[in-house]
Amino acid sequence: MFADRRRLVIAGIAVLVLAVGGWWQTRAAPPIKVATVESTRTGRAPRTSRTKPEAAAAAVKPLRLDELKAEREEPSGTARNPFRFQPKVVAPPPPVTKSPVEAARPVTPPVPAGAPPAPPIPLKFIALVERANGVKWAVLSDGKATMYGRDGDTIDGRYRIVKIGAESVEVTHLDGRGRQVIRLTGQ
Repeated sequence: MFADRRRLVIAGIAVLVLAVGGWWQTRAAPPIKVATVESTRTGRAPRTSRTKPEAAAAAVKPLRLDELKAEREEPSGTARNPFRFQPKVVAPPPPVTKSPVEAARPVTPPVPAGAPPAPPIPLKFIALVERANGVKWAVLSDGKATMYGRDGDTIDGRYRIVKIGAESVEVTHLDGRGRQVIRLTGQ
């Protein structure tokens, strides 16, 4: 019996909420405030009373559709530039004429200074092994084979280990060019 009473109260509250919501949706709209021609000329605020739809329609200016069909001037081709934000193109300077003596001299291309740089050393430093007597061995890999060596050893017939540190190894080409420090990667 107590459960029936509870359902009845909940149903009554639901009906009350729906009734209030329906009333809220259908209640009268607030009055429309329309500025009249007279109020815009005088600078006074419009009246706050309700205005009739006829008065609101009289305050709206009529559309002048015939002005849309009127002839307009075409834009001139010289004044319009859609790329006006790009830098202006400057004419190249006139060619410099050389004297006959300068023209007879052959032009040699510039020679690069020094020897070409050595190619990078494609080795990875993957481990450091320290023996009981204190000698450090570096374990290096080129992706295909694993190599190891001490300070001063030749690796792969092309490289020499210069110095082995705690987290890096310094390697150079056999001819002494292209010294490179390889950090410990652990892979």
